[in-house]
Amino acid sequence: MGDNKKVIEIVRSPQSFPYYKRSTIKMPTVTLNGTILAQSDNCEQVEGNYYFPPDAINQEYFTESNTHTTCPWKGLASYYNIVVEGKEIKDAAWYYPQTKERAKHIEGYVAFYRNKVKIES
Repeated sequence: MGDNKKVIEIVRSPQSFPYYKRSTIKMPTVTLNGTILAQSDNCEQVEGNYYFPPDAINQEYFTESNTHTTCPWKGLASYYNIVVEGKEIKDAAWYYPQTKERAKHIEGYVAFYRNKVKIES
C-alpha cells in the first residue's frame, strides 16, 4: 500500500513568480477504525465516487455479499461486506465484475459508501 502522499513540484524561471510551488496531495485512501482498506493513486472517479483498482484493495477485510443492483449505463453491481476487528459492515463497497461498454474503465474496480467508511483524498 506504501506511502500515501505524492509531492508535486512546479519549477519556473527566476524571472517568474512564484519560483516554485509545492503541493502535497494525499493519495485516495479508505479506512475503517484506522485500518486501511484501499489506497491508490490510480483511482477512477465516476459520479463523485473513487473507484479503486483491484490490486489496491486489502482483500483480507472483504467478503462477498449477496446484494446486487443494476445501473443503466454501468451494468450489474456486486457488493462486499467489510469486516474489521470482528465488526461487519454490510454492503460497504461495490464493483462491476462485467461492465457495459461505457464503463469499461471501472470494470473490477471497487467503490465505497462514504457513510460506511472514511474516504480521504
